Amino acid sequence: MAVRMKHAGRYREIAMALARHGFGYMVEEMGLFQLLSLPRKWLTREAPESKTLGERIRLVLEDLGPAFIKLGQLASTRADLLPETIIRELVKLQDQVPPFSPEMARGILEQELGTSLEGILARFDDVPLAAASIGQVHLGKLHSGEMVAIKIQRPGVNRIIRRDLDILRELTAMAAKRWEWVERYQLRQMVEELGKSLIQELDYNHEARNTEKIALQFEQDPHIYIPKIYWDHTSSRILTMEFLEGTHLGSREELLRRGYNLKELAQQLVNSMLHQIFIEGFFHADPHPGNLLVLKNGRLAYLDFGMTGRLSEEMRNHLASLIIALMRKNTDAMVRAIERLGLVEPATDLNALRADLDKMREDYADVPFSQVSIGDALNDLFGAAQRHRIGLPSDVLLLGKALLTLEGVVELLDSDLSIIALAEPFGNKLLKERFSGRRIRGKLLGGATELVETLMELPGQARHLASIISKGKLKLEVTVPELEMLLRRLDQISNRLSFSIVLLAFSIIMVGLIIGSSLNHQATVLWNVPAIEIGFVVALLMVAFLLYSIFKSGRF
Repeated sequence: MAVRMKHAGRYREIAMALARHGFGYMVEEMGLFQLLSLPRKWLTREAPESKTLGERIRLVLEDLGPAFIKLGQLASTRADLLPETIIRELVKLQDQVPPFSPEMARGILEQELGTSLEGILARFDDVPLAAASIGQVHLGKLHSGEMVAIKIQRPGVNRIIRRDLDILRELTAMAAKRWEWVERYQLRQMVEELGKSLIQELDYNHEARNTEKIALQFEQDPHIYIPKIYWDHTSSRILTMEFLEGTHLGSREELLRRGYNLKELAQQLVNSMLHQIFIEGFFHADPHPGNLLVLKNGRLAYLDFGMTGRLSEEMRNHLASLIIALMRKNTDAMVRAIERLGLVEPATDLNALRADLDKMREDYADVPFSQVSIGDALNDLFGAAQRHRIGLPSDVLLLGKALLTLEGVVELLDSDLSIIALAEPFGNKLLKERFSGRRIRGKLLGGATELVETLMELPGQARHLASIISKGKLKLEVTVPELEMLLRRLDQISNRLSFSIVLLAFSIIMVGLIIGSSLNHQATVLWNVPAIEIGFVVALLMVAFLLYSIFKSGRF
C-alpha cells in the first residue's frame, strides 16, 4: 500500500496502458480502479479485435518503458513457460526512445569523470550513434588519437527503474493472490531475476568487466575481435570503448557487395558461440545482428556485453550429454541429462516425462539431421521439463534464447548450416574430458584431500562438542512431519504398556493365591467362587489378547 500511495501517478499510467490495450478487467480485479479513482469508461474498453493477445502485451510493455520492456525481453527467454504466440511478440520488443540533449550528455560525462570535456576528449559528436531507454552512444576521439564509442546513461533512469521494480514486485504480489496463472508462469521469480539483471545493467563497470572477460577467450583467435575498454574514461554511468567500423551481420546484401564469404562468417560465428558456451562457460547472451559486426579486415566483432550467461562446469557437462542424447535420439539419456540439469520435485513423474520425450523424438524422427534446430529442440526439451515440474536454472534458459537468436542470424548467412552438427565435436570433447584419466585422477585426489581434511578436523570438532555438552548447552532439535500419527502410536504404546502392567499385577495376585492354597492345603474359594480357576482362565485370555495385538501390529 505504501508503494501505491507513494507512486500513485505511475500506477495511474500503468492502469491507463492496461486499459488502452484491452486489459481493463485486470485493473479492476487488482483493486486499482477504486484506489486511483479511474473513470469507469476506461474499464469498458474492449480488446482490439485486430490485435492478438501477444501483440497487446507487447504494446503495453513498450508503452511503460525500460523496466517493463526488459521484463518482456526476459520473459521471451521462457519458452518453457509461455506460449509460442506470445514469445514471438515479446522478441519484437523495441527499446528505442528519443535521445536526450547533448548538453545533458556533456554534463554527465564531466560530472562522472571529474574534469572538463576538453580535458577528456579531443572530439565529441553531439548527435548520438544510437539511443535506448537506459543510455545512448556518442562518437568521440581521445587526445591520443583513438576513436571511441562512449555510452552515457540516461539522466534519472536509475531512480525510474528502481521505482518501477518496486511497483512490479507489488503488482505481481497482488496478482498472485487473484490468479493462479501468475505462479504457474513464475512471474514473481521473473521480476526478481529482472531486478538483479537490471541493477547490474545500470552499472556500466559490470558490462566493461564482461567485455574484458570475453576478450580474454579470443585473445589468440585471428577470426574474432572484442573492442578494447578504456578504464580511465569509464565509470558506473559512462562506458568508453574502442570504436569499431564495419558491416552488421544483418546486412546480407552489403556483406555480399563487399565480397565477404557468408558461409565462412556463419561458421566462425557458430564456432565462437559454441566455444563460449561449452569451453569457457561464459557467453554473450544476445547475439542479434545489431551486436555483430564484420570489420574491414574480415574479422567478426561482438558488441554490447550487457547481457551474458554463465554455465558451471557441471552444467556444461550435463548440457553436452543432453545434446549428444538428442542427436542419438536416446530418450533415457535425455531424461538423465534433464534430471541432472534441473531441480526435480518429489511429485515429478519420470515415466510421464519419458513418454513426453518419446513423442518429441518421434516428431523429430523424419526431420533430416541438418535441418534440426538446436534452439527449438532445446526449448522443446525445456518445455517438457517445466510441464513435469523440473525447474531449470535461468542461465540454461537464457542459453536456449541465445541459440534461437543465433540460428536466426545463421539463417540469414547460410541456411544450409546446422548448428547442432557443429555442436557435436564440442559435446564429444567435453564428454571425453569428463572421463579422461587426468580428470578422474584429479577428482579422486580432490576427494581424498577433502576426506583427509575432514578427518583432521574431527578432533577439534569433538572437543567443541564436548565443551558444549559439559556446559549443558547442547540442544536437540527434532522435526516430525507426521506428528499426529506419532502421537497416536505413542498412545497405543502407552495403552499396551498399561495393559501389560495390569496383567502382571493380576498374575502376581494369582501366584500369591496359588502359593497360599498350597501351604494351607485348601482349595482357594472366595465368596463361594473358585478364584484360581477363574483367574487362570482370565489371565490366559489376557495373555492371548496381548500376543494377538503384538503380532497384528507387525512389530514383534
